Amino acid sequence: MTWLLWSLLSAVFAAATAILAKLGVAHVDSNLATAVRTTVVLVLAWAVALGFGSHRQLGELDRRSLIFLIASGFATGLSWLCYFRALATGPASRVAPIDKLSVIFVILLAWPLLGEPLTRGKILGGSLIAIGAAVLALVK
Repeated sequence: MTWLLWSLLSAVFAAATAILAKLGVAHVDSNLATAVRTTVVLVLAWAVALGFGSHRQLGELDRRSLIFLIASGFATGLSWLCYFRALATGPASRVAPIDKLSVIFVILLAWPLLGEPLTRGKILGGSLIAIGAAVLALVK
């Protein structure tokens, strides 16, 4: 499968995540809900890594990669805690678009940090995402 198909599947599962999380957090503290979800993700991720034999590469991880992966894990955890708190207090149809503003932050940070070009297409697309998120989240 190509990166595009994997990306589309990610979007479908992200949509399911928002709906299922909103239903799940309705009568539960958002921090506990995040902990339960994270536990499921942990078990699933290790099952996949073990199933595909990826765990054999664990000893080959260099220090730099390990530091960035750990930092990414902290960022993910903080993102999920914030997302579940937002879902607990706001409508999923308004929380999700604001969450997707992360695309704009990725575009802006990938330029200086990863050396990815900031093209007219990315500026236009990012602007449209920002406008769309604002309309979905703020206009009733």
